[in-house]
Amino acid sequence: MFLSRTPVLPTPEQALRGRDEPAFAVPERHTVLGTPLLGPYPEGLEVADFALGCFWGAERKFWQTEGVYTTLVGYQGGFTANPLYEEVCSGLTGHTEVVRVVFDPSVVPYERLLKLFWESHDPTQGFRQGNDVGTQYRSAVYTHTPEQAATAESSRDAYQRVLTGSGYGEITTTILPAEGRTFYPAEAYHQQYLDKNPAGYCGIGGTGVSCPIGVARAE
Repeated sequence: MFLSRTPVLPTPEQALRGRDEPAFAVPERHTVLGTPLLGPYPEGLEVADFALGCFWGAERKFWQTEGVYTTLVGYQGGFTANPLYEEVCSGLTGHTEVVRVVFDPSVVPYERLLKLFWESHDPTQGFRQGNDVGTQYRSAVYTHTPEQAATAESSRDAYQRVLTGSGYGEITTTILPAEGRTFYPAEAYHQQYLDKNPAGYCGIGGTGVSCPIGVARAE
C-alpha cells in the first residue's frame, strides 16, 4: 500500500508504534528570534499549528512575520508517538509536517496568519505539495480554541470562492482541533533549517491567488 503511486493514510493499527520518550533533544532557543522554542511563553500569546508541505520553507514564512514570538517544526495529526523524521517520511505514522507558531494576537491576528498559510501553498493538492508527494505533505490546520476553528473554517470557505473563480479545485485542507493530536517537535537539525542552510531546499509555493481576510462568513 505504501509503495503505490497514490499515498494512503495508515489506520491506527497499521501505524508505527513509536516510543514512550523522545529520541532526541530539542534546542532551547530559536536561531533567528532568540526566543524559547518549547516555552515558557509570555502571557497573552497564542499558539497556532499549520501544515502546508515541507516544513523547512513553511517555518521561515512565519518567523519573518511581525508579531510572531517563536516558531518550531514538528509532527502532528497521526498515530505514532515521538516519531523520527525517517518514520514520518515512510508514510507509516499518519503525521503531517507542521509549523507551530506562537504569536501576539494584538500585533498579528490569527486571520493574518491564516492568510499567509493559504497563500503560501496550494491547498487543493491532497497528499502532496508540488513535487513533494506523501501523506506528510497534506494541508492541515490544527486549532487551539473554538474561535480559531470558526475563523479557520470561514477563511477556508472564503478562499474556496476565489480559488474556484481562478479555476482551482476543491480545498483538501483538514481543520481539526489540536486537542488529542499531540504536537511532537522535530529533530534539532530541522528547527530553523533555512537559517542554518540558506541555500537549502524550499518547496514552498502558492497558487498566486490572494486570500481575502477579515471575512466573518463565506457568502
